[in-house]
Amino acid sequence: MTTDQLDPVVAKFVEALNAGDSNELLGLLTPNATMSDDGVDRDPDSWLQSEAFGSDGRMDVESIADGGTALVANFTNDRWGAMRTFWRFTVSGDKISRFETGQA
Repeated sequence: MTTDQLDPVVAKFVEALNAGDSNELLGLLTPNATMSDDGVDRDPDSWLQSEAFGSDGRMDVESIADGGTALVANFTNDRWGAMRTFWRFTVSGDKISRFETGQA
């Protein structure tokens, strides 16, 4: 599935994650951005380094909802393998102030 139905900021997040571009992705987050993984709040920078950039994380978007701020994706990394995941984003202007993910 293409990401053209995603909110533009969310699309940039997915593209940066898939490209392994930590500078681009971290630049999309507000200074006080928050996130949760399976309902547990985590530090976004640490989580992204561990689960995405440090383990070759990739998202293959399966479906898009809520005006392009929610999606289901097959997420794969070298640490956990492949899993079906949900992602929800709170977009504030041209930045992401919160994202939530977990097993779908």
